[in-house]
This record gives sequence, structure tokens and C-alpha cells, in this order.
Amino acid sequence: MNKDFISTGPQLPECPATAELDNPRLLANRDLSWLRFLSRVRLQSAEVRHPLLDRVRFAGIATGVLDEFFMKRIALMLERIEEGQVKASLEGLPIREVLDRSIRLIQQEQTELDRIWFDELVPQMAAEGVDILTYGDLSPNDRLRSDQWFEREVEPVLTPLAVDEGHPFPFISNLSTSLGVLLRAPGEPAKYFARLKLPDGLPRMVAIPEEGSIGSIPDPNCIRFVPLWQLVEANLNAVFPGMEIVDTALFRLTRAAGLETGEEDDDAPDLMSTIESELARRRFAGPVRLEMEPESSQELRSLLLAELGLSEDAVMVRTSPFEPAAYHQIADLLRPDLRRPQWTPAVPQRLKEGKDMFSTIRDGDLLVHHPYESFHDSVERFIREAAQDDKVVAIKQTLYRTTSDSPFIESLIRAAESGKQVACLVELRARFDERNNVGLARVLEKHGVHVAYGVVGLKTHCKLSLVIRREGHGLRRYAHVGTGNYHPDTAQLYTDCGMLSCDTRLTEDVADVFNFLTGRSRKEKFNDILLAPQTMKASFLQKINQEAELATQGKPSRIWGKMNQLEDPDIIQALYMASRAGVEIQLIVRGFCLLRPGIPGLSDNIRIVSVIGRFLEHSRIFHFSGGKVDPSLGDWYLGSADWMRRNLENRVEVVAPVRDSSCISRLREIIEVGLSDALDAHLILPDGDSVPITENQDPIVEEAATKGTFGTLCDRT
Repeated sequence: MNKDFISTGPQLPECPATAELDNPRLLANRDLSWLRFLSRVRLQSAEVRHPLLDRVRFAGIATGVLDEFFMKRIALMLERIEEGQVKASLEGLPIREVLDRSIRLIQQEQTELDRIWFDELVPQMAAEGVDILTYGDLSPNDRLRSDQWFEREVEPVLTPLAVDEGHPFPFISNLSTSLGVLLRAPGEPAKYFARLKLPDGLPRMVAIPEEGSIGSIPDPNCIRFVPLWQLVEANLNAVFPGMEIVDTALFRLTRAAGLETGEEDDDAPDLMSTIESELARRRFAGPVRLEMEPESSQELRSLLLAELGLSEDAVMVRTSPFEPAAYHQIADLLRPDLRRPQWTPAVPQRLKEGKDMFSTIRDGDLLVHHPYESFHDSVERFIREAAQDDKVVAIKQTLYRTTSDSPFIESLIRAAESGKQVACLVELRARFDERNNVGLARVLEKHGVHVAYGVVGLKTHCKLSLVIRREGHGLRRYAHVGTGNYHPDTAQLYTDCGMLSCDTRLTEDVADVFNFLTGRSRKEKFNDILLAPQTMKASFLQKINQEAELATQGKPSRIWGKMNQLEDPDIIQALYMASRAGVEIQLIVRGFCLLRPGIPGLSDNIRIVSVIGRFLEHSRIFHFSGGKVDPSLGDWYLGSADWMRRNLENRVEVVAPVRDSSCISRLREIIEVGLSDALDAHLILPDGDSVPITENQDPIVEEAATKGTFGTLCDRT
């Protein structure tokens, strides 16, 4: 193991077999585990089997994960330390220790990202005709062309903000990249600071073609890029005419995400006004990180730290591009030889038969797996046809995240304007989507859609749609229960499952959930679904304990699961107990995981893998044997909840049983392929570290051991 390895939790117990299951040392730390997920993403940028531009994109994704970690987790730790809190919430590590370990891990990861960028990606791109240059590398003629482009395209939108007696230090927004400039009037000793923000609408990497206009890419096989900030820096004399440029420094500020109080304050009389006020306050949230280049002078560095109220500990020195957009801009180059072939989602076979959606669903439940199967031709089509169908009398849907031009919004508006009853639960507190959701809610209300904002004290995270259709002498309900958002863009990038059904018991449950969301219904017993916070956690604990009892009796027992995060301490304790009883437990957990698998006598029957592949693994699937040897005969569920305390106790989540044999077969395939992956999977170790799985001695699905999750499921779609 790397001698610089930083454990994600307390020291392992010396006698785990006799340890009490509520011992906090049996939990890894959430934040340090999250950073191990970052490490797994970063490793993909160095993975030579990936096409070059895909590796560049992974570097951008890792940079974005770091941004989010600072905005959310580092900010929260700093806030708690300032408030005088000492212990972390679950595993008992001191918050200061977690913060210090986190910063050390981040510095290690940033150093590796810088190395991969300069030592691997930049030289390899140059060999393929994609040169990342500095302004100083350009010929005199190219500099002249670039300066002329700057004068036309950049200078008009720059706003220099100087600091003097009449001008205070300017406000610096979150994740904005700026040039700090020290100025001096000729012959005068006094120096002045000015800030130039790089305009948001301009590319972070400026294309410098051999021929053609600056900024254009006439030949992607031979193209050069120069960072935008260097063109700005080279032309500062035009921005500050008559002034001497003493010094410059590139910097980027990260502020706290804010809105942490959203879920606690949502009993305000007017939730929309509360969210709008919080959004205004978020802009001015406290700074937590200052990114700078190593060449930055101590004078400018000290000035920025003093004005921003930050200590030296907040400075992150880096040499690779600061912004994820720079990486993604390069990764988007039209170079099919340097990228994986574009994946075109398949239309589900049953939806090719020429029938309307409702006839197809009446023939049997339909499970769709995105983006292997088309979101547009299944879920979007379901709501689109419902809006156009004269027999449909009502449509209800939850929206947590979607696009500003969402096809679902268009369909709901069309349905409302045609006289249908349309209700939409818009979650205003979806982190980083609050502003978009406030706008969508207003648009829907304007067009006659009944808009609700959820249940007091709870964030609504379930993914549900309900269509009521008049058929024969009565009404029939149709439902969609999903694991991911109704978001057409992320549906191309995230793996998610959804089930379309007209099963009477299931659709009655979904109708009751909507009544709970919009009408303050207090129903707590349902036919089939597991609803958080009412029944889900207790039901999962019961299922886990039932498997432990089966194992104790010598009967078949098994727990499989796929989720984004695993954090709930009660669930983890139950899994430890089941492992001790002899239950085979195999889990696919993409992100942070507080359970520590493989501890002798405690969790040696638990195996956890994390799959980091072409798509972001996002689906939540759960399986319990129910005493059956054949997994197809056990209990299967899918839904919106991870095994996290917030999901199980503080959010409205829905997990539904899957009983149709063809749907179960699909879910089983997804789980078995992920557990067999020896290409894109990492094994989670007892100390919180993870190692790539390079071979699988006994794969359930043999081809997944060599082709990985994407390759196998792609072939089978």
C-alpha cells in the first residue's frame, strides 16, 4: 500500500469479531471516503486504455468533483469548527482531524492531476495534432492575430475593477476565474490592485488555427490552443492604458454552497420566497478556497487573502487548468479517432411494435435501462403521448432536476391547456438547481398546471409519474417509477432504471403518494411500495434481518444492492449482523461508503465494488433472496433512495417491488454484470482504500470480466 495512504476512518478494531456493532470505529468517514471516490475518477484520466480525449474529460470531471467537495463538505466542516463543534457526526473522528486529512488527500489528488495533465495528456495531445501552448509560444504573427481577436471579442466585455480610496475591493463570485493586477502610475511609488474577471461567455481555451479566424477550428486534426487568461494578460496595457503593469496573478475563488438550512427552514409560509432569498444570500456565502498558480507573487497572494478573509491554508496551488470547462472544451473536439464512438441508445424492443404506450404497458410491465435504452423513446414518450391522448384525464409528475427547456414541461403545459388535470411536484430545494426549478414552477403555474412544492420538513426526491386514462366503463392508472431524474441530458450520461406499469396495486400506491405530496394525506400503509420516511427504512431493516435469520437456519440467504452511496448507520449495523450470520452480501456502491467490508469475523461475507466507467452509475436496485437459491425467485426492488440517513429519514423517496419476470431478469443482469466487472470496477478494502479489480476468478457473468459493465451491457442491448 502507498506509504502516504490516508485512512478514511479510525484505526480498525483489534478484535472485530467481538466488537459491538454500534462501535463508531466500524464506520469509515464520509468525507474521506468521498475523496477516495475522487481518486477512482482521477485514475481514469491516467488509464491508457481509454481514448485520449475521454481521459481529458475524466480530468475535467475530477476537477468538478473537487469543486463540489469544497463548496459543500469543506465549507460545512469549517462552519462546524467555527461553531465550536468537535466530533464528526457518525464515526467520531474530530472534525479538525477530518478537515486536515481531507486537505492532505486533496493536495495529493491535485498534484496527481497536475502531473497527469502536463506529463501525459498535453504531450500525447501534441502528438495527435492538438497543441496546448502558452502565449509566449506563439509566433509574432500569431500573437498579432490573437491580439486583434482580443481587441474585437474580449476587451469590449471586460470590466476592470480597481481598488482605491473611492473603490472598495470588488465582490468575487463563486467559481469565477480572475486576473489580479498590480498597477502603478508612471513615476509614482503607490501601487493599486485591480481585478479582471474572465467573462463567462468566452471559451477557456482559445483556438489558434494556422489559417482561418482565431477561435475557429477549421481542422481539428491540427489545432493549437492558448488559455484565455494568457491572452488577457498579454493585452493588459490595452485595458489599463497609461499605467505600468507591476504584477499579475491568475486566481479562482470557491465559496460555500449555502442553502444548508433549506431542509430545516422549509416550513416557511412561502417556500418559493424563502428559496429566492436564500439564492440571493448564496451569492455572498463565505469563501473557502483560493486557487492560484505557483508563479503568483507573495505580494498579490497576501493581498487577496487579506481582502477575502482567508488564511494561507485556503490556498490551493495548481498548474493544470482551474475550470472543468477547459477540459470539456478540448474533450468535445471532433476527433472520433481520439474518442469512444458515440453511443446511440436503443429503442426498447417492445416499443418498436407500433402500438401506443398504453397498449404496450397493458401487455406487461416494461423495464427500461438508460442510456443503453432510449429515454426519449420511452419515458419522454410516455408523458408526451399522455398529453396528446384524448382519453387521458389527468397527469401527475415529480420534478427534482430537469432542463430549462425540458420536454416534460412542454408536455405538461400542453396537457393542461387541453383541459386535462395536471399536477406537478417541483422540488425547489434541489441543490444547485433551485433557481432553475423556481423558474419552471412559475412557468407551469402560468399555464394552468397545479404546482406543489412538497411536504413540510421533507425534500421530495422520488421519481414518479402517474397517468389516469378513461378506458371502457372506468379509469385505469399507469405509472412510471424511476431511479433517476426526468432530465433528458443526464439521461444520456447516467445509468438509471425505470419501470412502466399499470399494475393495480402499484398504481394505487403511486396515487396515494401524490395525495401525500399535494394534499397532506397521512396514509402510512401501502400495498407494495416502500415510502420514506414512513416505511422504507423499517422495511429494509426487516428484509436484512430476515436474510440473517435464514442464514442462521441454514437456508439460502443473499443480499445484493446497487446504489450511489452507503451511509446509514442502522443499515450498516444490520448488514454487519447479517454478515456475521453468514449472509452473502454483494454491493455495488459508486461513491462514498461508510461500511468497512472484509473485516474478519465482522464483515468478511461482504464484498463491495465501485464501478467507474463510461456512464455514471446512478441506478438503485435491491435484491433479497427470501430463502430462494435462484435469484430470479427472490425479492427485487428499484427506486430513488440510497442507503443514506437523509434519504431514509429526511426525504420523500419511493422504492417499488419488481415482480414481472422479464423485468427481474433485466435487473439481475445489471447487478451480476457489475459484480463481475474486472475492467472498470474497484474493490473497496476494510481501511477505506480501493484497488482496481484486474481479474475476477469466479465471475457470475464471464464476459463482464473482460469487457466491463459498459461493453457487456452494450452487447446485450
